[in-house]
Amino acid sequence: MRVGQTTGTLAKQGFGWLLGDRPPVPALLRQTFEELGATYIKLGQFIASSPSLFPAEYVEEFQKCLDRTDALPYTTIEKILKKELGSDLSAIFQEIEERPLASASIAQVHAARLRTGEDVVLKVQKPGVADILLTDLNFLYVQAKLLEFFAPGFARTSLSAIITDVQKTMLEECDFLNEAKNIREFRQFIKDNDLSAEATAPRVYDQHTTLKVLTMERFHGVPLTDLASIRMYAKHPEQTLISALNTWFASLMACESFHADVHAGNLMVLTDGRVGFIDFGIVGRIKRDTWLAMNSLMQAMATQDYRLMAESLAGIGATDEAEKLDFDQFAADLKKLFENLEKLDLPLPEPGQPMPDPFAQGGNPFAAQEQQMNRLLIDMVELGERNGLRFPREFALLMKQFLYFDRYIQILAPNLDMFGDSRLKRLQ
Repeated sequence: MRVGQTTGTLAKQGFGWLLGDRPPVPALLRQTFEELGATYIKLGQFIASSPSLFPAEYVEEFQKCLDRTDALPYTTIEKILKKELGSDLSAIFQEIEERPLASASIAQVHAARLRTGEDVVLKVQKPGVADILLTDLNFLYVQAKLLEFFAPGFARTSLSAIITDVQKTMLEECDFLNEAKNIREFRQFIKDNDLSAEATAPRVYDQHTTLKVLTMERFHGVPLTDLASIRMYAKHPEQTLISALNTWFASLMACESFHADVHAGNLMVLTDGRVGFIDFGIVGRIKRDTWLAMNSLMQAMATQDYRLMAESLAGIGATDEAEKLDFDQFAADLKKLFENLEKLDLPLPEPGQPMPDPFAQGGNPFAAQEQQMNRLLIDMVELGERNGLRFPREFALLMKQFLYFDRYIQILAPNLDMFGDSRLKRLQ
């Protein structure tokens, strides 16, 4: 049935093409993905975050791939909750808000209150999502194998291997027990590194958490980028940002995984002044050798040592021709590239107005700058490829988080040096 739906959507798009509706191929593919639903939206987001794997024009186009879907009626959500947690929800919750806080392709989020009085959020997986993902990705895998067989040139792109990687990533995102584990590990890392006064992550209520329902502590506060409101809870926004940076950078070295989606909606300033990290559906894991090279890269960024930067990137990227690298030219190209980062302009809100969430529905007020940042990341990957380097996906994930933090610095602490400030002690 699902394969038939997919075929029907593809036929409809093809028919529109024949009738003259012919946007550029990357735009057509993105529009088709959004119409096909959860699997393809997530695949589009994977493309957007993987400039080391896909052509630049597709990476840029899929930055526009929105994971915003119509909310399911509460009656549907309630059925899932009863199936997962037991038929008598009133024994667990005082109340559950029927209007969702958010609705995306995989899950819907509702606020609730436990019988014991704690405010929580319920992340509820939409019905049939995992089965649809598995069916869609198996279908894509078979098509990729056929394409590689009949067009040997595609075998060099490892398309089927990429789809296997996508499948693993997506199915992990559907496993809320795995997300709960990620949160617990992050909370333990905070405790073990004496960071509890600076940052936190939601408490998971394990007794009310299953593969398809995640019950977490509800945080109260404002987004990290809401400069107009932050001062209600934090006297010094710059210090709050330093706390966020110290915590995230320390997690790269001391935690099983790192938060790989620190966009404006996933970092909060809580009412007690701490930084709250939320949504651990997307995490990354970094190998020791890659981290050592990344650490060297950060030192090079702090000192603007472009030769060291070139050598560090060579250590991160996979190549069989390292001895052929022209490090002087590579360093000169990197210098030019990073000088462009300093030219990024960030529009600030009017005095007294909050900084809008750039991921909120209804438009992105920072679209131009988002495109600039993504272009910079793509340029770095392409520059590496021209020098025979192919970077692992974790590198792109890390660099994207650095770019997010660079934007937050422009909002909250324009004079802060992300890689050189002595207050960022966990970078030393």
